[in-house]
Amino acid sequence: MTGADEPGAEPSGPPATGAPATSADVTSGARAAVITVSDRSSRGERPDTGGPLLAGLLADLGLDLSPVVLVPDEVGAVQDALRAAVAAGHDLVVTTGGTGLSPRDITPEATRPLLEREAPGLAEALRHRNAEAVPTAILSRGVAGTIGRSLVVNLPGSTGGIRDGVAVLGPVLDHALAQQRGGGDHRAS
Repeated sequence: MTGADEPGAEPSGPPATGAPATSADVTSGARAAVITVSDRSSRGERPDTGGPLLAGLLADLGLDLSPVVLVPDEVGAVQDALRAAVAAGHDLVVTTGGTGLSPRDITPEATRPLLEREAPGLAEALRHRNAEAVPTAILSRGVAGTIGRSLVVNLPGSTGGIRDGVAVLGPVLDHALAQQRGGGDHRAS
């Protein structure tokens, strides 16, 4: 896991989107799903702190959150949870955990084959968000992209990595969701 908690890593309030007025209300009312990928939490050996934190931060952005889903670090379990979230019509599906280099970290391997289109710029921005303060952030192997009309993003399992990830997602989310729905202004603001 990467993105260790650092003082000052938490974003100060919801970031401005910079998106055109036509997509300003896209996030409000959009549906989001959070999937925590953790062997220990799924076995009840430790509480899931990342999933609830992520859900709260996404709710602060105006998203309508479903209950957090908790799965073990197993390709089939992660893929089943992703497919279920997409089938349920979630606009945004965010995983937390399983993006590091340990042998059981398989979230990117489970996610990548399901993606119809990757968003490599988003994945790179997530890795580099706080890399100066937390050099290990660049070790995260998370991917991002689309499955059907859902934007899917892998975040690290650390609370610092989650906060950094939402800080990156916040400013682009309205525009990304508008594009997923077939709209959105493609010009720079």
